[in-house]
Amino acid sequence: MAMSITGDLLATTLSALAFIPCAIGSISQSPATPPQPRRRETVINGKRIKTIDVHAHCIVPAAAAIINHPLEAPALLMHDTSTRIAAMDAQGIDVEALSINPYWYRADRDSAAQLIKIQNETLVQFCAASPDRFVAFATAALQHPELAAEQVEYAVKTLGFRGVGVGGSVAGEELANPRFHPFWAKCEELGVLVFMHPLGTRELEPSGRLAGSGLLTNTIGNPLETTIALSHLIFEGTLDRFPGLKICAAHGGGFLPSYANRSDAVIRCFPDRVGPLPKKNPTSYLRDGQLYFDTIIFTPEALRHLIAETGPDRIMIGTDYPFPWTSTEVDLVLNTPGLTDDQRIAILGGTAARLLGIPT
Repeated sequence: MAMSITGDLLATTLSALAFIPCAIGSISQSPATPPQPRRRETVINGKRIKTIDVHAHCIVPAAAAIINHPLEAPALLMHDTSTRIAAMDAQGIDVEALSINPYWYRADRDSAAQLIKIQNETLVQFCAASPDRFVAFATAALQHPELAAEQVEYAVKTLGFRGVGVGGSVAGEELANPRFHPFWAKCEELGVLVFMHPLGTRELEPSGRLAGSGLLTNTIGNPLETTIALSHLIFEGTLDRFPGLKICAAHGGGFLPSYANRSDAVIRCFPDRVGPLPKKNPTSYLRDGQLYFDTIIFTPEALRHLIAETGPDRIMIGTDYPFPWTSTEVDLVLNTPGLTDDQRIAILGGTAARLLGIPT
């Protein structure tokens, strides 16, 4: 992903940050420095393949400071990536596609414009520090759809991004709301991959239904929001209106791929209550090229089922780094039975490389 950098604002906001090229091979091996663990390489049928993680998080403190957003976890920082790259090396991850969970969807227009400018230009710097290890999804202020469309165009045409990240809703509004059409139209026009990460079902939290043990706000809330968002994009006609959209849904698409046949059934059983009808059965949208899914679903059987419902060319590995949901995504793909070598290569990196313009 070749990216350029413009603007005086970036120089000011980055003055406190040191960007350090952190490829393990460049670290000096003096007697005082212990040997670094060997980078795990993934080989299929004698061929070294590039693995690409489409679900990895970071944060830009200078951008968050615009609206006084707190730092969620120190490991999100990118000013010294040695720990992150060591984890990638141990897991066999060659490239991370960085994304930032939206925290700015309630910001006013001027603050949002300033925040996104800092954020996207800093993401460029993160990637430029280790260009063989990191690419990034641009960010946009969806609460101001026309501005968001402008931000995506600038991110793609000037900064060189090939993808953009969004939440599963926008301050309580569904992504299928027609007021977001300018944003979706721009993403379709530019051909960028949209990585959709949920923000949780915060509307349920005041009721107490997700309180108690089990971290249900995340365990259930995050995949539930993805399920709701995708369902609305299908039933409200957004995917029909923008057939060139390419959306990757985090956490295996939530619960939708596991029960999408019920969405087909509701059209048959209650046609007078579902309308206007989508152009295809809902299950078709899982397979026909607009929707993609990551592998954060934990077991070979879950991955086998996701592939059965969507197809192996719709799946890309994700780790959710630095959050400790998984560290075994490469092994998950290698150990899932019934896949051909070409299918494993596609899931591990080939599909992501094609969508994000990463050389293989």
